[in-house]
Amino acid sequence: MVIGAGIAGLTAARALADACERVTVLDRDVLPAVPAPRRGTPQSRHLHVLLARGAEALDELFPGFLDELAEAGAVRADTQGDAHWYFDGHHVRRAPSGLFSYGLSRPLLEHRVRERVTGLGNVTLMPSTEVLGPVTTPDRTRITGVRTRPLPDGTDGTGGTDAAGETVLDADLVVDAAGRGSRTLHWLTELGHPLPAKTEVRADIVYVTRHFRREPHHLGGRKAAAIVGYPGHPRSGALITVEGDRFAVVLAGQYGEEPPTDEAGMLAYAESLAGPDVAEVLRTAEPLDEPARTRYPASVRHHYEKLDRHLGGFLVTGDALCTFNPAYGQGMTAAALEALLLRRLLAEGPGPGPGPDPHDLPRRFFRAAAKAVDTPWLLAAGGDLRFPEAEGRRGPADVLLDRYLTRYRAAASVDAALGRTFLRVVHMVEPPTALLAPGRVLRALRAARRATAPGTAGG
Repeated sequence: MVIGAGIAGLTAARALADACERVTVLDRDVLPAVPAPRRGTPQSRHLHVLLARGAEALDELFPGFLDELAEAGAVRADTQGDAHWYFDGHHVRRAPSGLFSYGLSRPLLEHRVRERVTGLGNVTLMPSTEVLGPVTTPDRTRITGVRTRPLPDGTDGTGGTDAAGETVLDADLVVDAAGRGSRTLHWLTELGHPLPAKTEVRADIVYVTRHFRREPHHLGGRKAAAIVGYPGHPRSGALITVEGDRFAVVLAGQYGEEPPTDEAGMLAYAESLAGPDVAEVLRTAEPLDEPARTRYPASVRHHYEKLDRHLGGFLVTGDALCTFNPAYGQGMTAAALEALLLRRLLAEGPGPGPGPDPHDLPRRFFRAAAKAVDTPWLLAAGGDLRFPEAEGRRGPADVLLDRYLTRYRAAASVDAALGRTFLRVVHMVEPPTALLAPGRVLRALRAARRATAPGTAGG
């Protein structure tokens, strides 16, 4: 049983389908028959990009999936050769990298994943269904199913308390992929189970997305741009080419900076950024919809791996496990990697002891998932902790590392190879330690002396 039919829930269902006789995915929403935003994914109107590692993971879960995305209109782009990147105001030198990401809307991606999952013979989707709570063994040590009730189509069910129509669905394993709306912590408290420790880093980010018609002359034919905010300049912006010859454009601000939603205000905000790309599109392209605005308070990580006692037969994945500042674009990739991990653990068989051992799977999964989450968490939390306004621990080593990476970002404006490595880390293809290889450190320190001034094109 999987709670939630977003990317995390659908990829978890795909992983479970190889090992389970039947898989049921429950969701509160009416799931659209065509690509369209839905209530359960309020971020679906915003800019999304499928990172290179996330694209690889989805293609591993669903062979041929990337070809299907391309046929549906998703835009494949060389991350360094087809885009402008600005880090700390420095423009990363452009060059072919062989590192590809995919520009597409969240509704299109979710629709295509949902089609692949529903095509599996042993997976059933149950939309318009509310999960009321878990059902457990009498001693409350193991989950045995969930209590549900149907919701009227077109509503979210928040206005009613009538339990009429309540049904118990039995399950050997339940996976919470309900995202930020997860009720797992409440359920664990009710069952008398310990709660995981939590790490939180305030992001205080507000972002506004709007779509524009893309013409061949825009940006000299480039497909994307990202102007990343940095200490002293907490404004950022990005654009990607998505299906339908459109640009998805986002403006963002942190720690008191909030992009406006009126046309003149958005343009003025874009013109204040360290690069001209976003302002050029806002100035010259035809808008196709109204701006969508969202506030995101904090990145939150729940450390289930540190618990000494788990609820048997119960896992947590996706944003319910760890949610990242969306500016880093890691959420979908992290969810797909967790699904690959789950599939591997199920293929390895049970833990110690005879027969299937659902009590052992949570321990194995959460410990392995913590390692999978370490890299995106380091990138997102570390990026936000650069800002003095962010709350969180900073040690002497963090200060030294930040000083080095500040010089590295500058060096990438003149050394394309350094830029390529940095982007491979951003796209989760290489670990952050790749930036600290001895030869690369020396190269970065030397190149930083020749770096272009912030706001200057780097080729």
